[in-house]
Amino acid sequence: QMQAKFEAELAALRAEITKALPTADERGRTALEQASAAARKARAELEEAQKNVGKIQTAEALVAHAKGKWLGGAAKGIAAAEAALARATTDEQREAAKKDLSHWQAGKEAGLKALADRQAALDAAKVDEEKFTKAQAAAQAALARATETELQAANSLLAGAAAILSSDKLDASLMKCVILTDATPRGLAEFAQSGKDQAALLDKLLVDIPLMREMLIAGGVSGGEYGRALEIYTAIQKASPKAREGTLQRLALATALEHAVPVEQSNPKGSVNAPATVDPVKRYQHYEKAFLAGELDLAFKDFTVWDYRMVVGCDAPDEILTWGREMLRAYRPDHIANADYGWRYVAAVRTDVSYGSQNVSQDLAHLQNYQNIPLNGGVCGRRAFFGRFILRAFGIPVWGVTQHKHAAVSHWTPKGWVVNLGAGFDHSWWDKDDTPCSGSEFLRETQARAHGPEFLKVLRARWVSRALGEQPFSEHKRTTGGFWSNLANFQSIVLASKAVTLAPLGKELAEANEKKEKLEQVAATDADRKVMTGPSGIVIPAVAHVKPSGSFATMKSPGGGQQVHCKGGYQSQLVFEAPTAGNYTFTARVATFSDGQKFLLTANDSKTPVEAALPFTIGLWQQTRPGALPPAKGRNVLTLSLPKDSRGVTVKDFTLSPAK
Repeated sequence: QMQAKFEAELAALRAEITKALPTADERGRTALEQASAAARKARAELEEAQKNVGKIQTAEALVAHAKGKWLGGAAKGIAAAEAALARATTDEQREAAKKDLSHWQAGKEAGLKALADRQAALDAAKVDEEKFTKAQAAAQAALARATETELQAANSLLAGAAAILSSDKLDASLMKCVILTDATPRGLAEFAQSGKDQAALLDKLLVDIPLMREMLIAGGVSGGEYGRALEIYTAIQKASPKAREGTLQRLALATALEHAVPVEQSNPKGSVNAPATVDPVKRYQHYEKAFLAGELDLAFKDFTVWDYRMVVGCDAPDEILTWGREMLRAYRPDHIANADYGWRYVAAVRTDVSYGSQNVSQDLAHLQNYQNIPLNGGVCGRRAFFGRFILRAFGIPVWGVTQHKHAAVSHWTPKGWVVNLGAGFDHSWWDKDDTPCSGSEFLRETQARAHGPEFLKVLRARWVSRALGEQPFSEHKRTTGGFWSNLANFQSIVLASKAVTLAPLGKELAEANEKKEKLEQVAATDADRKVMTGPSGIVIPAVAHVKPSGSFATMKSPGGGQQVHCKGGYQSQLVFEAPTAGNYTFTARVATFSDGQKFLLTANDSKTPVEAALPFTIGLWQQTRPGALPPAKGRNVLTLSLPKDSRGVTVKDFTLSPAK
């Protein structure tokens, strides 16, 4: 009975909408169809031309990979193995070093052979480079002309539909019709039948025009599960009175829309009885707490419901999102303070997620995936996943990017959306959710949405198309779409044409190519460098180092003061006054992302360095284990160094305490 009731409502709404639509302009429609067919043909010819140019680019990348990552990695491995062989003092150590040396020498030989083969392939491809480049340019020009003709044909039809697209008179009927269509009469009936509260929620929604509008402007409900979204939204507002207005109301609605279909939670492999899906109420509460505590990006407060959906859908457990923020604040706060939104937060991928899959098998079962990635690195997929995660941890909207044999990151910036660590949006797509689309479609959506009220014209055309049951236009699926669906697409093109498209960032770092990080220095004040001496010992700020050399950066600490981030080869001196001679214990407050690291310490004129083991802290602050150090009374100079093969280490301060 309920299903029949909803079906009757849907039929009546469709009849009302159809009657209200303007009379078809058959001549205009025919002109648009012909122009669109010509544009599709031109686009196909351009894609074919791009394939030929792409073959040359792929050949160049393979040569660069063989020279850089393959042979470069082998050279580093050989040098390290030879150094280990020279240091070896036991037969076991010598055999291990010889085995490692043999492995890297074999790798070098394989790399030289691969380089020769790849260079030959590149040389062969280069023969036709000029011809292919000219063909690509000609195809691009032809597509531009065809697209302009297509848009002109569409503009005349848009003018004829202006009365419908510019008016809100049909909005209530259109929105209700879309919800009934997407949720299906049977789906709504099953939800309403599950209880009086559920039936009441649906009755309330279908007369609440502002709520329907807000839901549909935000893209509708995942899986068409409107009933479940209403339950989540109600539960969130019951759990938090703050979720009823402003930023937090939009966040609450976004969470309900995105989690109507449960989001599978990515748990540590070793965890037992962990929730299989993300709890949407707790997810909202997580971001509410972080927002009110000032832990999220300052832009977070002004996002739309549509934007927030691309934040709250992260598969990480809430405690891992918390860890992500705490980790970056401790280990690399410079990435948080980065004025360039294109690299803010996500720069952690290029500085601390090493490229290569050789260590992935060493992931630790007790760590979550996003904690294992900086530890053991990965290729494009894991690097992209970590980039998306760390951006969402700080409240930045993210859209997944798939490219040919590659995965990248795309995210919001104040100047528009941008791709990191890959090619641009025109080489991208995403098909892992309800609305698969090409990168160009997604970018156009973001640019059109920036026009606020004008974007409602796009939505109304989509709503009409949905009400009439048309095939939707899809660049990704290569479906031409119905008349109104195409009008929506052309209206979005018109709006997006006024935007500036940002170039991709870090394209050269997308795969194996490595670029040496340039570490910037923040000037330290006398207060930052002051050595504190008291009954409990001597505390030396890391930025009080003297004659620092090698790869390092001084940076502001979010909790106050400054800290030093250093890499292999770093060396400096720590100068302090010891009130008495004798035994002291030495500790350092550090944040690291790998195990087995150490500082080498030499006190005064000693020739024998003392090793201070550094713990693996998953990027959080931790004190090292106490080590013995015998300073002289008065002035002491402690020379500190980090072995050349070390990964990044962040240091806040050093403490020398009298031994008890």
